[in-house]
Amino acid sequence: MWIDLNCDMGEAFGIYRLGDDAELMRYITSANVACGFHAGDPVIMRRTVLLAKQYEVRVGAHPSFPDLQGFGRRVIELSPSETKDCVLYQVGALLAFAKAAGVQLQHVKPHGALYNVAARDPEVARAVAEAVAEAGDHLVLVGLYGSELIEAGKKVGLRVAQEAFADRAYNEDGTLVSRRLPGSVIHDAEEVAGRVLQLVAGRTVAITGKEILLRPDTICLHGDTPGAGGLAKLIRARLEEAGIKPTPMGEFLET
Repeated sequence: MWIDLNCDMGEAFGIYRLGDDAELMRYITSANVACGFHAGDPVIMRRTVLLAKQYEVRVGAHPSFPDLQGFGRRVIELSPSETKDCVLYQVGALLAFAKAAGVQLQHVKPHGALYNVAARDPEVARAVAEAVAEAGDHLVLVGLYGSELIEAGKKVGLRVAQEAFADRAYNEDGTLVSRRLPGSVIHDAEEVAGRVLQLVAGRTVAITGKEILLRPDTICLHGDTPGAGGLAKLIRARLEEAGIKPTPMGEFLET
């Protein structure tokens, strides 16, 4: 059995730092690199790509709405064509750094509010998918399991990776519980590791206690969680003990 482990990376900016990228790179298989619109800058982008290359981690672009002040967590009202151009601009920037480092860009995963809007809005989903396809039809589009973004990616001929979250609670319909609600984020490391094993097996338990079916291709580990490096190490160990090989998504997704 295979599963990809991804994590948002390069979310520093100038003198500001967020997350321990070097520690996390030891345990993940795919890195989502911020492209400057919610975090990251040219120096950080190059440094993160080179760090991923050092640890043999696959590189992906992590575009967002243009919202540096809000860390990409606010919805910015853009037309579909504006959304498409914003995504293409960011992916193109990271493509240049990947080429300079001698690595191939593997995937694109929207960030924050853009990810959430694209999960439910078909127009935004289509704009994102078309931008990714224009950037390169070899790219994998990552989106929330069963979302509009996944369907849009399939329609434009992209490989898609359906994503689940290790430390987030789910509603019975497979959507994420709002962060504003209690219990939306799981903090116990052993519980998070156990949920990852459940997800790989194609099931998990909703916040109501009902079992729901999810079979993700990739699982997101949040790099800004306190103790994220230790949690990533534990999750990888539990997977390997269960005979599950963490593998970059580009190696097992069908073309």
